[in-house]
Amino acid sequence: MSDFLLEIGLEEVPARMIAEAEAELGRRVRDLLTRERLLSSGGAVETYSTPRRLAVVAEGVAAAQADVEEKLTGPSWKVAFKDGSPTTAAQAFAKKAGVEFSALEKVETPKGEYVGATVTRKGRATAELLAAELPREVLAIYWAKNMYWRAGKPERFVRPVRWVVALLDEAIVPIEIAGIAAGNASRGHRVLHGEAPVVIDAAKNYAEDLRAAHVIAGVAERRQTIRKALDKATRVVSGARWREDEPLVETVVHLTEWPSVILGDFEREYLSLPEEVLVTVMRDHQKYFAVEDAAGKLTPHFLAALNTEADAEGAAIIRHGNARVLRARFKDARFFWDFDQKTPLKDRMASLKHVTFQKELGSYYWKTEQNLTVARELAESVSEARVAFDESALFKAVELAKTDLTTELVKEFTELQGVIGGLYARAQGLGERVALAIYQQYQPAFTEDEIPLSVEGQLLGLADRIQTISAMFGIGAAPTGSKDPFALRRAANAIVKILAESELPLTLRDVVDAAGPGAEINEQVSAFLRERLHFYLKDVRGFAYDVVNAVLAAGADDVRDAIARAEALKAVRRSEDFTAVSAAFKRIKNILRQAEEKGFALGSAKDVMLAAEAQRLADAAAALAPRVASLREQRTYAAALTAIATLRPVVDTFFDKVMVLDPDEKVRGAHLGLIDEVLRSFSGIADFNEIVTA
Repeated sequence: MSDFLLEIGLEEVPARMIAEAEAELGRRVRDLLTRERLLSSGGAVETYSTPRRLAVVAEGVAAAQADVEEKLTGPSWKVAFKDGSPTTAAQAFAKKAGVEFSALEKVETPKGEYVGATVTRKGRATAELLAAELPREVLAIYWAKNMYWRAGKPERFVRPVRWVVALLDEAIVPIEIAGIAAGNASRGHRVLHGEAPVVIDAAKNYAEDLRAAHVIAGVAERRQTIRKALDKATRVVSGARWREDEPLVETVVHLTEWPSVILGDFEREYLSLPEEVLVTVMRDHQKYFAVEDAAGKLTPHFLAALNTEADAEGAAIIRHGNARVLRARFKDARFFWDFDQKTPLKDRMASLKHVTFQKELGSYYWKTEQNLTVARELAESVSEARVAFDESALFKAVELAKTDLTTELVKEFTELQGVIGGLYARAQGLGERVALAIYQQYQPAFTEDEIPLSVEGQLLGLADRIQTISAMFGIGAAPTGSKDPFALRRAANAIVKILAESELPLTLRDVVDAAGPGAEINEQVSAFLRERLHFYLKDVRGFAYDVVNAVLAAGADDVRDAIARAEALKAVRRSEDFTAVSAAFKRIKNILRQAEEKGFALGSAKDVMLAAEAQRLADAAAALAPRVASLREQRTYAAALTAIATLRPVVDTFFDKVMVLDPDEKVRGAHLGLIDEVLRSFSGIADFNEIVTA
């Protein structure tokens, strides 16, 4: 067995795109090797990436495919041979199979006797196969943005391909990608090593050969190196620690090949600015890490991850330069903060008329008016359920929520919209409930994010998002395929998450109706939110797909209720009795469908004298139904499902002893009416037909 290396050398790739591309390249190489029977059962496939390269090393790769023996089937024996002599059909089959007439054999099949032949397919050499198949796999990698860089050539990639390394152990695999022939020469660190080639002498030595050229190819190793360097640099400040920021760590991991960290300082006076502003400037604009004390308060220090190593003199120069840039950004932020305070948020409403929300819909002034209408509808529903909240604070927050879009600070730091509005509201004495609602209006921004803490913030978030979704659907701007330019899926995910994780007494229907998009759009938006609920249950909460399908088929409007039913179904689905009852309910549904197709009518068990087994099922179901209904009313779903499972003995006996589709019309109708009643009585928690029982 051999080791295979593929490295694609590129001009610098945007950090945000690297991780997914690295993973996809690994999957494509693994799938190709597996599909072509080249990867041993224990063969490992490891991926690497830096801003200038994507690479895969596969262990346990065969030098060639094993020969495969195949049994081919041709025409029927009667067609292939007449009076014992081969016909043209037999000759054609033998030629196609590559065998002599004498090698043809008679094969017995369910359809009769056919001509067969056993042939041996010789395996292809690995190098030959990879040369033919790999370029197509590499160029098929998905990138959010692609580019052409060779005039008149069809290939597109995120950045121009500059070198290719392809080795099977020490031998070069003759691959060509985008006009670049593979060799064994890679590139090291652009500054610390220069442009001199780095010869990879064997596939298994890839990482070590690059390390000698000041490149840490492994992402996990670079991540660990950066974290250790952050820890070490922070220890210089007594009692300090760097503020944990996993997304920023991942960003700098994909910005560097040979990382190091330096500690810098800034003037303490800038700590008078809100932490959110300081951290955003450091994090989003400079890729610096914040430093905090034991109490979690910011200190006047920052940490910068470098893509190089520097001596003391060089580090001092870099530190001074970074501090100068940061100081300028902080100075701008302080100026904008002070300047913005001259115009209170309440006086900025008219300015929203000049800020476009969406060209076909109107301005943010229009958007705010629409949000207020939706918020009033939602507030009425919540008030009727006697949930405590400050209605006036809610409406004030909705009214002022978008005004920070007119501030200089948000124009400079757009990622702080909402946050700045909340900070300004607090600074201007508008009340903590108003400030918090505005501050958290865009939460949750992603699936792991927290929902707003206050009812006012939750209602503001719901009103803003459902109004946007309904309005966009109304002008035909619904998401299609992978295209979602207005991030409506993210908005819908947030709606579902807020309903799932808050105590708001609202259903999906309540939220959609509050936006009042009209019957046709209303149904489209409802279906869209149900799809997002499916995503939330399956991909966020981790329920099995059949559990999700079963629960949503029985009702998808009440989000927290759907979660409770999914939890209950997950808890009991593996019990033997429940599995058997689920299978029986599937059978009932199938029988009822067949009966409907045949035009058989449902009757009543009171019309005929039922067989003993049918009567026992009727009695057991009638006795159990009130208990299950009571448990459902209390949302004690696991107990309800466990109770339903106790029907197993009488259901099993019924199907063993009773002919449901009896020839007698009245008896058949009674049986159908009975099983229909059983199905309707016990399928309100989940549609058991969706449960996979095999």
